[in-house]
Amino acid sequence: MPKRLLTIVISFVCLSLSTFSASGKAARKAVTNGPLPDKAYLQKIWDGWCTLDPSNVAQFYAQGQHTFYDLAPVKYESWDEYDKGVRNILANYKSASVTVNDDAQIHAAGAYAWGTATLKSDMTQKSGKRDLATFRWTFVFEKQDGKWLIVHEHVSEPIQ
Repeated sequence: MPKRLLTIVISFVCLSLSTFSASGKAARKAVTNGPLPDKAYLQKIWDGWCTLDPSNVAQFYAQGQHTFYDLAPVKYESWDEYDKGVRNILANYKSASVTVNDDAQIHAAGAYAWGTATLKSDMTQKSGKRDLATFRWTFVFEKQDGKWLIVHEHVSEPIQ
């Protein structure tokens, strides 16, 4: 009799957990409301950066207090700070090309989406020096007013 009771309890727990897991997945999908950003959207962001004018990517970034990590000077605490700091760095370049590699991944998390990718970069300084690099990119999007905006990102280059 105790063995049968234990089997019933274990079956009930397993059934409860599987039901909870399934309803959690359905809830996350329902909150996401529409398609996630895709690789083409990610490439559009980087194509904007390749104009070397942060104004061309402002539309992809949430305004206000958000943290963005970049190659230099490491950390920005808002889009306005990011825009100003990156402008100074990009002023040293005359051209840029960045490709989002095929390893890009994007995951749903309710009203958020997060992901990772590596980027192939080819930038030419005004001096003529060419900078070739592979970057790591980690990002978090938040759905605001029906649009996916970056609320956090981290761009870094592996130490060679």
